Formats: sequence, structure tokens, C-alpha cells
Amino acid sequence: MELIQYINTKVKLSADESSKIDAAFKREFHHRGATLADPGNRSQKVHFIEKGMLRTFYNKDGKDITHFFFDENSFTMSLESIYFNKTDPYGREVLEETTLRTMHFIEFNALLNDIGAFKNFFFMVAVETIKIFSDKLFSLQFQTAEQRYKSMIDNYPNILLRVPLGDVASYLGITQQTLSVIRAQK
Repeated sequence: MELIQYINTKVKLSADESSKIDAAFKREFHHRGATLADPGNRSQKVHFIEKGMLRTFYNKDGKDITHFFFDENSFTMSLESIYFNKTDPYGREVLEETTLRTMHFIEFNALLNDIGAFKNFFFMVAVETIKIFSDKLFSLQFQTAEQRYKSMIDNYPNILLRVPLGDVASYLGITQQTLSVIRAQK
């Protein structure tokens, strides 16, 4: 879904507000496998995914671990860099042909301060994102691998068609072999 159309599903922007936001976010196209940022970056960019999928990942003991998947109608940015002036432990990789809307955080923040409806919209997005990450933390702490897999499939039914199995396994906190066993039981 296009950025302005998505924002208007949650708040109502005037034509002028829509134009300002639309002009501020630049459209970018990225091919599968492209790296938007490596772990250790200091990115100041805000990304909205109109089409496609990204993953955030980190490296632990030489292993590439998937932190999260972001698909259409998702925002992603480096919280560590933007809000805490630290390097971001997460990289961002494009998992399929992707259309992004991107802008620097300073400009993004100015829009939030200038357009009340946009600020309200982004507050709602932030709360929804916190809930998603809270659910993931709960699942890693209290659910079995099978329960985590079922929850992922319930919430993201097409994920296995869009994401390499190795990335899915690391996201779930299991080995690819364990993922294969779980999938064979279904």
C-alpha cells in the first residue's frame, strides 16, 4: 500500500498535509539481497515499506541471526542511532524486490511536529510496534519451538513463501534442522 493511503487508514490527512508528507519521503527501489545497512551502522534514515520485505539481523559469534521481519505497511529505523547516538547492532537486508519510502529522521521529526495528525499516526504505529516486540519476547521466553512456529504462521501466513528457511529458523531461535522437524509434523 502506498504511504499516504496507509496513513489515511489510521488518521485523516488534509490534501496539503498529504502533499507535504508524500514529497518528503523519497521513493527507493531495492533488489533482493541488497543490504541497506550493516550491523554497527549509524543510520539516521526512516524507512516505510510500500512493497516487499526486509529483515533486521545481527551477528553473534560469527552467526547471522534474524531479529525481525518487516513487510508492507511497516516502518523501520535505527532506534539506537537516532535516539541514543549509538551504533545500531542491527543490519537491514532486502529479502525480495522492495519499494521503500525513505527520509532522514531530522526531516521526519519536523513533519511530526508540524502535522498533528501525522504525529498521532506515528504514536499509534509506535505502540503497535512495541506490542509486536513484546509478543516476540514473550514467545521466546515462554513458548516451545512448536508454539513459536505456529504463532508465526498464524500471524504471518505467507512468511515461508517469502523468506529463506535459515532466516525463519534464526528468527524463531532454533536450528534449521529443528525447523524441518517441526514443519514435517504439520
